[in-house]
Amino acid sequence: MKRTIGILSIFIAMYFISGCASAPDVSYGNPEQVETVTTGFGSTDLQMIAEKMVNSLLATPVLSSGRRPVFYVHQVKNMTDEHIDTKSVTDKIRVTLLKSGRVQFSAVNEVNDEILKQLEYQTKSGIVDPATAKSAGYQVGADYFLFGEISSIRKAAGRVQDVYFKFTMNLVNIKTGLIEWADEKEIRKQAKKPLLGG
Repeated sequence: MKRTIGILSIFIAMYFISGCASAPDVSYGNPEQVETVTTGFGSTDLQMIAEKMVNSLLATPVLSSGRRPVFYVHQVKNMTDEHIDTKSVTDKIRVTLLKSGRVQFSAVNEVNDEILKQLEYQTKSGIVDPATAKSAGYQVGADYFLFGEISSIRKAAGRVQDVYFKFTMNLVNIKTGLIEWADEKEIRKQAKKPLLGG
């Protein structure tokens, strides 16, 4: 009986030890730190693209005229062979530009249905005080819209893998249809597999 209890105790101890050993060691990191876990598109790539596009846009005559034009953001096309959350890229660009105080953004692309529902609720439900109800016909039209795409070229030879990303963005004058600004950011990443265990 003692032997059975001893063996059972050993198995229980081993179970808890192996359970604890398999738990990941989680810690917070600096979001600005360069991320080089894989050659895939990552947070550092997003930050570099957003910084390049914002700095370039802020230097354009469109944003140095003194007035605050209204932008509309169209979704960035992902032409790469991997899943990339392109909305995160445009969100980062939009937030940084808004913080500059030199541009305004139309929310029509993202929340137009909600805006329309709210306008209908305020004007037709009979619940909202007419003195505070917002009516249709006052939305500000966008002056420009931003659109772009991200593409990639992936190559491998032996132990070396090379990935090239190119992000292109354009600013279109809605009235004239002319592209008044365009820029691109190129990123190249390389990885070399180890000789053993790769």
